[in-house]
Amino acid sequence: MSHLESLPIGKEYPFESHYMTVNGNQLHYIEVGSGDPVLFLHGNPTWSYTFRNIIPYVQESHRCIAVDLIGMGRSDKPGIGYTFLEHVDYVTRFIEQLELDRITLVVHDWGAAIGLQYATNHSNKIKAIVMLEPQALYPNASWSDFSPPEAQPLFQKLRDPIEGWPFMRDNSVFIEGMTNTIINRTISPEELEYFREPFRKLEDRRPMWVFPNQIPIEGTPSEVIEAVNARNAWFTVTPVPKLLFYATPGCTVREPQLEWCRKHLSNLNLFDIGKGFHHLAEENPHAIGQELQRWLQQINNNAV
Repeated sequence: MSHLESLPIGKEYPFESHYMTVNGNQLHYIEVGSGDPVLFLHGNPTWSYTFRNIIPYVQESHRCIAVDLIGMGRSDKPGIGYTFLEHVDYVTRFIEQLELDRITLVVHDWGAAIGLQYATNHSNKIKAIVMLEPQALYPNASWSDFSPPEAQPLFQKLRDPIEGWPFMRDNSVFIEGMTNTIINRTISPEELEYFREPFRKLEDRRPMWVFPNQIPIEGTPSEVIEAVNARNAWFTVTPVPKLLFYATPGCTVREPQLEWCRKHLSNLNLFDIGKGFHHLAEENPHAIGQELQRWLQQINNNAV
């Protein structure tokens, strides 16, 4: 275990809450620091809480903003579809209201897909892209391409039109399974309660269920595949600086995905945080925070 891995991981969420009205609903976000903006976008089933130990590394030199996706965290939970494209719309309007420019995206899981879709449509606003275990790097032609393969039965069940929603609604599987998917340490009961907080009501678990049904596999959903392909037409040619944090064994990013990134993405840096599965910000946040700050400083120096 490295020195960074042995550092204590904070449980508290020491940030002041802010709210913004988007499409008639309240998005919760936090904001600290000043300078060029760094926008943190979480994935499924987390919220801005997951970045609590990374933001302090960056907030002295950057304006750090972390928003909770609609239906997640402390944002409102309206009766909408919670599709990928709806999330993109909410995040786009959020960014526009804040009038952000020269944005560094720090994105995890579905936050990566959402953030990259924004970047595709607003490339002039993007300074850099940082990814942690991104979801939907490219469409999966078949289930044999799905990562991680050991989770295939679970995700197929969640995509079952009869069994999927009741199974997620009654079991909150991604939250209750976090103790097994954060493998580099033991998540504390206090931390687990923070992650349970948004999903105490059964109906509020719907966004957590919709996301697995939005993963582009075997030609569906067609609108997600179309969006991801359009995004990759930009993402695979843009020279914008990119940093990918990965772990061993990883989850959505293993060797096939790493190889795809090496082959298709220019101006890419890879950083191995060591042992980890999917929730890298919970597994080795200090290594991520330290390298993120170093890399951002390097980009700033290169721009001078």
